[in-house]
Amino acid sequence: MKVFPVIRMIGGALVVLASLNAYAQNNDAAASAAPAASAPTAKQVRAANRALSRKVRSALAKTKGLNVSNITVRARDGAITLAGSVPEQPMIELATTTAQNVAGVKSVRNALTIRAIGQ
Repeated sequence: MKVFPVIRMIGGALVVLASLNAYAQNNDAAASAAPAASAPTAKQVRAANRALSRKVRSALAKTKGLNVSNITVRARDGAITLAGSVPEQPMIELATTTAQNVAGVKSVRNALTIRAIGQ
């Protein structure tokens, strides 16, 4: 008859161990989910891309000897794409160099073409 209290005590200990194990797993899952929550949202990424585009466009506009009236600037995760047209070949190289020197720019893809003024 003393077997039943022992079985009950062992069963209770197993329940306590199982609940502690489940509690520990829940905390691990919450801890691993925390870094994912700190990743930037799509809205934040778009805002950062727009800000970088504006910085590059501003730097191009301040560059002497560069006509930026037909240049568009697109940014995506630090990669800049310059598109449009400029009147002379040296302006293409100047635009690329200027964009590469802006803080936050990782790479520059140049899709500029040469087009004479008035065409």
